[in-house]
Amino acid sequence: MQKILACRNPREASLMSASVSVFLLFPRYLMIMGFTVLAVVFFSDDFRQMGNAIDFETILPRAINQFSYAGLTGLLLASLLAAFISTFASTVNAAPAYLINDVYLRYINPSASGKTQIRATYLISLAVVVLSTVIGFFLQDINSILQWIVSALYGGYIAANVLKWHWWRFNGHGFFWGMVSGILAAMVTPLLFPDTLPLYYFPVMLVISLTGCIIGTYSTPPVDEETLIEFYLRVRPWGFWGPVADKAMQRYPGLMPNKHFKRDMVNIAVGIAWQCALTLLPMYIVLQHHLSLLSTVLVLGITTLILKKNWYDKMNKEVIEYDRFMASIGKNIGQPVLEKSVA
Repeated sequence: MQKILACRNPREASLMSASVSVFLLFPRYLMIMGFTVLAVVFFSDDFRQMGNAIDFETILPRAINQFSYAGLTGLLLASLLAAFISTFASTVNAAPAYLINDVYLRYINPSASGKTQIRATYLISLAVVVLSTVIGFFLQDINSILQWIVSALYGGYIAANVLKWHWWRFNGHGFFWGMVSGILAAMVTPLLFPDTLPLYYFPVMLVISLTGCIIGTYSTPPVDEETLIEFYLRVRPWGFWGPVADKAMQRYPGLMPNKHFKRDMVNIAVGIAWQCALTLLPMYIVLQHHLSLLSTVLVLGITTLILKKNWYDKMNKEVIEYDRFMASIGKNIGQPVLEKSVA
């Protein structure tokens, strides 16, 4: 989400998202599948003896220790540590930005000096690191927390982050209460139903978060009209934007609304198949399943061609036309993608 919002325009956000799949999925699963095969072949007797007591999180370090040379082991550990640090660093950097701008400066100390803000940033960063470390001591295993994040927490995260792009009335208060209600529900539900698979929480979390979004939105005034029109002018999202789109087109007669919902949905479906093929390709290379590898390459080629014709080419053509329109009304197109919702 941070990378998408840091892009200058929707086109660059789309290209960034696509390129991440290309550069991330293939090498990741090439390595994972290689170690998985080694572990299954050489540790299978140990698995049978352990039965249900298998600790799957020990497989990767055990395989690295047994099958990797000293230099390569150091490189792998350094890479894994770098991946962890980069992910953790983005969280540590994001938390002070959110809390300082959206909470501290808005509600606690709006006139805070730059030096005060920097000191508060240091304190918040330290608190995030300490709190995260303490929470880590109480986690039973990585798999359980990942299951909770993907199944439960995402259910409370999706509604707010979809509505902020596709519903004009949605505002920062709706985003806040939607996220809070979803996160709290995701924290409480596992305690109420400890024997239930977290995946089953997803619809419940989604409904609770959506309810919080709607209540928070309608209990507060909408975003001001100028911000909405400027957002629609630069992003042109499809969805429930009728009133704002009409006003934007009245102000800018040459503005064309986004009428490509069906095409975008088709591209999303094709893109999912494309990503799955990128994930399966290195797996079949390692397993040497030649027929499956050939069919995956075929699917990858067909989906790549479809995306080239139905997404990339049309996007470039539309961007050129849109840039000309923006230049004709004297607007700067080099600004980052805007957030409509304000805290």
